[in-house]
Amino acid sequence: MRISVSSDMDEPVARALVAQLRSRGHDVVTHGALRPGADPQWAVCSEAAARDVAAGISEQAVVCCWTGTGASIAANKVPGVRAALCTDAYTADGARRWNDANVLALGLRLTSEPLLKEILDAWFAAEASEDAEDRGNVTHIDRLDRGRAGS
Repeated sequence: MRISVSSDMDEPVARALVAQLRSRGHDVVTHGALRPGADPQWAVCSEAAARDVAAGISEQAVVCCWTGTGASIAANKVPGVRAALCTDAYTADGARRWNDANVLALGLRLTSEPLLKEILDAWFAAEASEDAEDRGNVTHIDRLDRGRAGS
């Protein structure tokens, strides 16, 4: 799978994220501080990774900033992206399962390498739910992206 990764800082956990993804056999496209010469601002690099997903360049993305909040906000402004800020494996599993999230947001401040591995294990093990209620919620989010909420 091709996965876009962005980080506003070249932190050890961001480098570990790229290494973990590659060790799992993924093709990684880097943005921000992880790509020499790229704009490292969290809003800019998170948008770039999210746009890769929306355009079909990458199947998923992982966006990082100090808390993960700004990265998730920026990614979620891109239509077609469902970014989830995950601080543990249970949240990552739920984000994929119930929300069909296609972008994982991580905070560089609190995500240790062992926790990163647990989150990635859960993220990749989970599959989007086929439950009608869950699919209905995801469909509603898609309508919001198109400016047609409630229809």
